[in-house]
Amino acid sequence: MQPTKRLGRFTVELASPPSIIGFASVVGKKEGEGPLKNSFDRINNDTTFGEKTWEKSESRMQAETLSAALNKTSLAPGSLDYVFAGDLLNQCIGSSFAVRDMALPFYGLYGACSTMAEGLGLASMLIDGGFANHTTAITSSHFASAERQYRMPLEYGGQRTPTAQWTATAAGCCILSSEGNGPYITHVCTGQIIDLGVKDSNHMGAAMAPAAYETLSALFKETGLAPTDFDLILTGDLASFGAQILRDMFQLDGIDLGPNYHDCGVLLYDAKKQDVHAGGSGCGCSASVLCGHILNGMKDGTWNKVLFAGTGALMSPLSVQQGETIPCICHAVVISNTKKEGA
Repeated sequence: MQPTKRLGRFTVELASPPSIIGFASVVGKKEGEGPLKNSFDRINNDTTFGEKTWEKSESRMQAETLSAALNKTSLAPGSLDYVFAGDLLNQCIGSSFAVRDMALPFYGLYGACSTMAEGLGLASMLIDGGFANHTTAITSSHFASAERQYRMPLEYGGQRTPTAQWTATAAGCCILSSEGNGPYITHVCTGQIIDLGVKDSNHMGAAMAPAAYETLSALFKETGLAPTDFDLILTGDLASFGAQILRDMFQLDGIDLGPNYHDCGVLLYDAKKQDVHAGGSGCGCSASVLCGHILNGMKDGTWNKVLFAGTGALMSPLSVQQGETIPCICHAVVISNTKKEGA
């Protein structure tokens, strides 16, 4: 029997951590006007991306992001052993249409805003297990397609509550390899579904914060690591209200997340100058922040060890219409410039 890589119920430590050898982010006009504008590979001021529908725009955005990430490596698309991709559209059509002509082994994922972390975790474990040499994780979201699906047509001009979040028009992609110079994914913590009864789809931060608390708590307990062991702890996307709730929950345990805790939904926009209410959300929000600002920062040494935790509100238009509560999930990965602890 092979020795287990499991550290506990939810966390695994990878024996052969995969390297992120290429990454890219593509965003829309509003995101390109925010504080992270210099970190993106492409800013498209035409949020249709040259397509006739918002949904086709999202597929185009994913395809462009994959192409940009591959261009930073020596790989051709056919070198990818597995593609993990997801979005917010029904049946993940944005993702399947993005790669439908590439003849690639494909897994479509739905984890809402947690999808990038989910994809990275699965893609990493396949490489560590010896089932692949090269994998990729891609996610996207589009403000207009999400509004049309989950809320009201844009033409309706409905009022947004202060707790509401702005779905990012953005996509991010990471290319993982069994070989490379890092950054490396060293740990994967799989979340459990947490539902504390929140029904307000305009307050997703409150619904998702308990899931982030459970996953981060499990990772700290099972790895023996503390918040101070990380240069950056990043959730995505709790936005301003959810991020404060998460801090408060840890404070009740006597744990201070400290100044190194941030949230992608807060980082992506300038809340004082851009009308985003509580902050950003959507699969593409955390993906574009990670695959731009964060990984560029790790490459230049700004951060050496990052805990990236994607949070997702697993609702659908149908569940909202039926008055259901919002089940939530959080998946986390540890990304380090060092392949092994103590190395």
